[in-house]
Amino acid sequence: MDLITLTPRVSVDLSLRLRSPGQVLLHDYLVPQALNNAQLARRTGIPVKHIKEFILGDRPMSANHAIRLAAVLGTTEFYWLALQAHYDLVREWQKHRATLPLVG
Repeated sequence: MDLITLTPRVSVDLSLRLRSPGQVLLHDYLVPQALNNAQLARRTGIPVKHIKEFILGDRPMSANHAIRLAAVLGTTEFYWLALQAHYDLVREWQKHRATLPLVG
């Protein structure tokens, strides 16, 4: 089992281009593998509606969906949840950066 060490100093790199988990799913997995939403839904058991909502950014990645995607796409569950956490953190940071005190 692969383990990752989380420390209080783990951070988000704000210089990286922000992509939602749905954008990653579409551009890094569906398009290169010539999969459509219905095919992925059949393989994962995730409703097509949810897959469409991921891609549009209207639905956050859940642990259940991360497990299902990982099993089919050869990733880890943590990968999908980390993408979601990164996306959420950067979006919140962008909304509030002018009012947040600097730390560090």
